[in-house]
Amino acid sequence: QVQLVESGGGLVQTGDSLRLSCKAPLRTFGWYTTAWFRQAPGKEREFIAAISRSGSRTYNVDSVKGRFTISVDNAKNTMNLQMNSLKPEDTAVYYCAAARPGTPARVAASYDYWGQGTQVTVSS
Repeated sequence: QVQLVESGGGLVQTGDSLRLSCKAPLRTFGWYTTAWFRQAPGKEREFIAAISRSGSRTYNVDSVKGRFTISVDNAKNTMNLQMNSLKPEDTAVYYCAAARPGTPARVAASYDYWGQGTQVTVSS
């Protein structure tokens, strides 16, 4: 069992920045592909970005278009999502997730472990 805990969400204004963090057990990021997803009310869960255990990154370019950056801090056992130039359409619950390597990183069903989510609300 891999327990993931997100933090850093909140209420911000259009154009602001937020940094989300996902705390994981030791060595999680060396064993699993880990990712950020988000889900807005009435919509399906959407892939944002993933980072493999080798450190390669995959982004949903259409959705984040260079505004978001995924990273891992191995010293703190955390995965981060730096979000800049936030827009109202970024409003959602943001989840971190972990999947066994070799599974499709963009597909939510690939992920075996999920955090509880953190709410991000961007006001116009």
